[in-house]
Amino acid sequence: MVATGRTSAFAHATEYEFRHLVLPRDTSRGAARRLLTEHAEYGRWELARLRRFPDGSRKVTLRRKILRVRRTL
Repeated sequence: MVATGRTSAFAHATEYEFRHLVLPRDTSRGAARRLLTEHAEYGRWELARLRRFPDGSRKVTLRRKILRVRRTL
């Protein structure tokens, strides 16, 4: 039997919650990095998308898994 590496889309369905941040153009690169690092370390957020606009502002999308606790009874 040969494993193909394919899995069903429903077998590992993961739900995420999203947070959107808008950083103004005067936010330095270091300040943006510190902000995102704090969200990642303390809030367990991960970077899903970062868009930088021509005016210098940034739109950041963070995501984290929704952990569902199942009853054991």
